[in-house]
Amino acid sequence: MWATSYLAMENRKTAEMTFWLLLTVNSITFASLLFLLAAGFSLIFGLMRIPNLMHGSLFMIGGYLGATFLGGMFETISFWVGAAASAIIVAVLGAVLERLLLRRLPGQPLAQVLVTLGISFIVADFCLMVWGGDPLTVPGPESLEGTIAIGPMAFPLYRLAVIAIAAIVAIVLWFLLERTRFGAMIRAGVDDPGMARVVGIRVSLLFTLVFALGAGLAAFAGVMAAPILQVYPGLDQYILPLALVVVILGGSGSLLGAIVGSLVIGFIYNFGQALVPELAYFVLFLPMLLVLLVRPQGLFGRFEI
Repeated sequence: MWATSYLAMENRKTAEMTFWLLLTVNSITFASLLFLLAAGFSLIFGLMRIPNLMHGSLFMIGGYLGATFLGGMFETISFWVGAAASAIIVAVLGAVLERLLLRRLPGQPLAQVLVTLGISFIVADFCLMVWGGDPLTVPGPESLEGTIAIGPMAFPLYRLAVIAIAAIVAIVLWFLLERTRFGAMIRAGVDDPGMARVVGIRVSLLFTLVFALGAGLAAFAGVMAAPILQVYPGLDQYILPLALVVVILGGSGSLLGAIVGSLVIGFIYNFGQALVPELAYFVLFLPMLLVLLVRPQGLFGRFEI
């Protein structure tokens, strides 16, 4: 009898430990997807001062393009080729939208909000018309199927790969912005556009490239998220508020802020959904409200006079 009770207690402890570890891995995975999305959002919002409310739509259309490239007549294409193609297509789309529409609205945040919000509705209707209203399942790469055993527990290999890819992207972005001439030109164009133009920096082209980079990152995040979240109408409205909270919490224009904000929101969102689902959104938005009260520029944002 005693042995049976002891065995049941040990099994309960093992089950609880497995639950917490899996929830932690899922939280880090979700945070990684949020980082891939929020990093581009932070670049556009923080460096270019454009409140891009169509960023969630770029994420969604990237997922739909990934579903197209990885299914049907394109099913022989590898996952990574499909993800790269989706990111490039959406990056070009972002560059065109910035050139034709947002370029005409400098220093008009209200007009930029309305235009990007209108584009998000257009993209949503376009996706519904082309891909229909049913959720689409996107297969992950065959090489990352299955699980990997770490001790007595098994973790999905694809989710661990998403975490690794987000870490690599963070390192590349940091190097690009902090250790290259391109990053120096971006900082110069943001701090003093007039002086940057005087020394020969093509600020308008630079900002188009930044917008395209942010759009491409959003689309790549959409493809990476598709095997986990699926792709469905309304995905943009689901993911955009989370990206907004990440940028506001971490600070616009800050890569470190995007990393920390994504981790905080990833853990709060997943643990909140699992432990207190009826208060999940209260727990999610509370840190943002507190940060806005204490430090309006975000945890790592720069204070502007």
